[in-house]
Amino acid sequence: MEKIKLDDRSNIKIANRVSILTIIVNLVFTALQIAAGILANSTAMISSAIHTLSDLLTTFIVIAGVNAAGQKSDSKHQYGHERFECVASILLALILGFTGAWIGWSGISGITSGDYLNKIPGLTGGSLALAVAVATIAVKEWMYWYTRAAAKKTNSGALMADAWHHRTDAMGTMGAFIGILGAMLGFPILDSIASIAICLFIIKAAYDVFMDAINKMVDKSCDEETHKELKELAVAIIGVIAVDDIRTRLFGSRMFVDIEIAADKDLTLTQAHKIAENVHDAIENRFPLVKHCMVHVNPYIEDAKRSVAERGA
Repeated sequence: MEKIKLDDRSNIKIANRVSILTIIVNLVFTALQIAAGILANSTAMISSAIHTLSDLLTTFIVIAGVNAAGQKSDSKHQYGHERFECVASILLALILGFTGAWIGWSGISGITSGDYLNKIPGLTGGSLALAVAVATIAVKEWMYWYTRAAAKKTNSGALMADAWHHRTDAMGTMGAFIGILGAMLGFPILDSIASIAICLFIIKAAYDVFMDAINKMVDKSCDEETHKELKELAVAIIGVIAVDDIRTRLFGSRMFVDIEIAADKDLTLTQAHKIAENVHDAIENRFPLVKHCMVHVNPYIEDAKRSVAERGA
């Protein structure tokens, strides 16, 4: 799927459209899950409903983060506002983590207190809860893929975090389904065990979202494959003899590139500038997520050290 530049207003429109749909879906299924959880006397289903309800808060954080990140550069923020989205992602991860911990604690408490013995639902209530669980799993999994596609298209960490909220909802409801079915079959402890399983899934997702945001906040370099593609693109430009150095850093959902190229030492300043400009344009055109590319031109000087390095490359 083709990516668009994050300063494009269409990015904000995509995020807002996805977020509005998320709010509607979460309101509907929170009500259904709470009703089903009460009827089936299921802690796991109530836990899943609370997690779904918490997604409303996270969706508003997504909207705020994406809209803030999409602001144009100004005199006080000359490199843009992309890191606002990282802040939003960190907040989402923390909320996700605390929600998972609370659900896990409720499951452990249910086992240690013996409360699970009172969690056997009636046939009607249990059947209704199972039907709601199946519907929730189907819709939430579809919402995961829908939101994930939007996150991939815009390279939005906040939207990806929201996608994971949908996936953890689906996983959590799967746990609730197992718990309710187990209780109906005479194994009520499965309800509390399911809550603990939900906790582990949610905390793992929260950790992944948190680390992705932190990496973008601390100027982590791009992967080796990206560096290789950048070098191959640069040396393909007419006039570039070699690439002396490449440095990259993630900046929110964008990246900066600093590259040093070697050209004929006898070129005029105008000729060298033109080569650098061609490299700059080629990189920014090939990699839409590059916010800015800085190209420095070195005079090419043949020496033993360079020859060894080039043969090794």
